[in-house]
Amino acid sequence: MTQQASQIIKETKNKIIGLKQTLRVIQQDKIKQVYIASDIEEHIVRKINEACEEKQIPIITLNLTQKELGRLCQIEVGASIVAIIK
Repeated sequence: MTQQASQIIKETKNKIIGLKQTLRVIQQDKIKQVYIASDIEEHIVRKINEACEEKQIPIITLNLTQKELGRLCQIEVGASIVAIIK
């Protein structure tokens, strides 16, 4: 994972954390970029890939676990997906 990606996630106020919320906002066409943890399950990866492909949203797989991504987002639980809002 690049230092830049973790900086973006940490500093961006306009972000969505979690699969359900991210999928909802992708449908509303309000997402600029999606970051996913390295240890999420394949069916979740497929779901987010399909949604992002349809709207041509870039997906970046981080070299972070869900726990580490959650910590980066300053939440107490793991985060599988973080989306940056336009």
